[in-house]
This record gives sequence, structure tokens and C-alpha cells, in this order.
Amino acid sequence: MAAIIIIPILIVVLIAVSSYLVYALLLRDFLSKRSINQTLEKYNIKKTPFQIIDEYYQIKNESLSDKEIQKLEKNYRKNEPEQFLAMYDVIRDNDKAKEQ
Repeated sequence: MAAIIIIPILIVVLIAVSSYLVYALLLRDFLSKRSINQTLEKYNIKKTPFQIIDEYYQIKNESLSDKEIQKLEKNYRKNEPEQFLAMYDVIRDNDKAKEQ
């Protein structure tokens, strides 16, 4: 008799946990990456987030490996997506200063 109640509850719990894991590990990162790319496209920025981070740290005279840049990109995507626009502004201002 208890199995009639416990089995459906276990099935629902298993589905809920697996759905949350898919969201937390895959879907959230995909959606944040898409959102950032759409924002960059909206402002007509032709550079990728990877390129923006790379150029920004070159301006600051800090050399980063590709792996470090990827870690920073993922961190900025999750926690501080507005940093891509701020870094791009620094890159753009630096380019304008070099032209003058």
C-alpha cells in the first residue's frame, strides 16, 4: 500500500532534480551567452566576448592564457554580464586616444 504513494513521489522528485540540474548546468549558461551576444549585436559590436576580454587585458598590460580568458568569460557571463560593455568602452576609448 505504501508503494502506491512512494513510487509516484520518487518519480516526481527524480524528474524535478534532473530538470533542475539540466537548467543549472546547461540551460542557464546557454541563455546568458545568448543574451550577451544579443546585447553586443544590439550595440553593433562585432567582437566576441573572448576578444573583448583579451583586448581589455592587453590594454592593462596583463597577458592571459586562452584558458584564463575562458574562465573569466564564463565568470562574467554568470555574474557580471554588464562588464563586457564596460570593457568594450575602455577598448574603444583607447583606440580613439591612439588615433589622436
